[in-house]
Amino acid sequence: MIQMLIDYPLLLLFTVASLGYLFGSIKLRGNSLGVAAVLFTGLAFGALDARLQIPQIIFLLGLSIYVYSIGLSSGPSFFDSYKKNGVRDFLFATSMLLFSGLVAVGLWALFGFSAATITGIYAGSTTNTPALAGVLDYINNAFPDAGESLINQAVIGYSFSYPMGVLGGMIGIVLMEKFLKINYAEENKILKKNYPVGGSLSSATVEVGKAAICNIQLRDLQKTYDWNINFGRMMQDGELSLTNWDTRFQVGDTIMLVGEKEALNDAIKDIGKRVDSPLAHDRQYFDVSRIFVSNQMLVGRSLASLNITEKYNAIVTRIRRGDMDFLAKGDTVLELGDRIRFIARREDLRELSNYFGDSYRQSSKVNLFSFGLGIGLGLILGSIEFSFGDTLSFKLGYAGGPLIVGLILGALRRTGPVVWSLPYSANVMLQQLGLMLLLAVVGVSSGRALVENLSIESLWIFLASGVISLLTAFAILFVGYKVVKMPFSLLMGMVSNQPAILEFATSRTKNRVPTFGYAMVFPIALIFKIVIAQVLFLLLN
Repeated sequence: MIQMLIDYPLLLLFTVASLGYLFGSIKLRGNSLGVAAVLFTGLAFGALDARLQIPQIIFLLGLSIYVYSIGLSSGPSFFDSYKKNGVRDFLFATSMLLFSGLVAVGLWALFGFSAATITGIYAGSTTNTPALAGVLDYINNAFPDAGESLINQAVIGYSFSYPMGVLGGMIGIVLMEKFLKINYAEENKILKKNYPVGGSLSSATVEVGKAAICNIQLRDLQKTYDWNINFGRMMQDGELSLTNWDTRFQVGDTIMLVGEKEALNDAIKDIGKRVDSPLAHDRQYFDVSRIFVSNQMLVGRSLASLNITEKYNAIVTRIRRGDMDFLAKGDTVLELGDRIRFIARREDLRELSNYFGDSYRQSSKVNLFSFGLGIGLGLILGSIEFSFGDTLSFKLGYAGGPLIVGLILGALRRTGPVVWSLPYSANVMLQQLGLMLLLAVVGVSSGRALVENLSIESLWIFLASGVISLLTAFAILFVGYKVVKMPFSLLMGMVSNQPAILEFATSRTKNRVPTFGYAMVFPIALIFKIVIAQVLFLLLN
């Protein structure tokens, strides 16, 4: 069996991936490793035989696909967040990175590691391969005679610390989650204002009973009361119609409202009282339908720009994106695969269906031209070398380049006829695929190195890497949550210096907020870790 896995690397890849995913689905006390288990399964296989290898190109492919897909989905929220809290977030991220470097210096003094070893430990515990590559390149150029020995020390430090860098981040999240008594359900209520976390929408029928809201246009009422709801059908003087911004209510009108439970209750207090009415089930004149957005020409455009109410006797009340339902607003930007819920005249529904496309197949397709072009631009950016003097240089590489380009293109959504954003379902699939590929390769390639270099020193290296990763995670989560007052879900993404940790974090929050934190800090962290690693080696050597 081992020989077959040696002869057929693709068989090894999918064996590791399938078994890892199986083990990752097993829950112990409500916790599971998820896709991260692929990494540890790969370590086990790699430890069996040094000849078990998966081509490195698989790792680079998986890494590029994964970070580019993350960038596309996180781009809009990434730039919105930095517009609001750019200086705060940058200073917090850089201070935490410097803190991890200082911890490494302390461990160097405590354990007596060589400069090369502690640099490798730092790169591994922060799971930053480009940082290690930068130091190795410097060693090759600056120490031609002793280079091989120093490189081996750095690689051993990296190999033993990398698994703990992943595991330490997960342990840190679980411990601080309990220590800080995080309630994700409560935090989601706050996050909904700034992040697309979705919610549970429902409807209610209300009878207008407050004279204070009568004979005032709905647009002016919304400015005054700031209701976080949408209005649907309305019965006024025995006539059924759809509300619009010019609508004026009268006492005795019955109106359909859509929103989350708390928002509905708040609005009902201002409007009148909840009533049981056949209005919710009346399909005589207006029907309800969900339509897929598959028309590429509409992707990246806001609902307001489509002028739906002017073209049709219809209104949009809510949108479903992936597993999330959220209220449709004028500034909501459409994406491929969105399911729009309309209330419209029966005769308008067919035209609306044609206008938006309403094809599940088309809305699930990946535009290979824009996807390939985007990743290509990212790889070009990643290949550019940035130099600062004779001793310090770095490249964004296969991770940083595609991520930065993905963030920019994700925020743009489209450029003329070219749509950059991916359908939600396709984006999730590509992230899973990329993650599986890169974790399997990292695990298998590192497994044998752990066994061959196992010694007393390696145990100290493992311990030191655990200290760096845990203390860094504790600092980010505690200081960020208690001092900087950032959402814990967002901070989990900042702790996720490796995709396996990010997947673990999102499995706990049940939303995409950690991916926004990951995207916010990753480009900064990538550059700073490369710089810090080389500075560590220069100062401590």
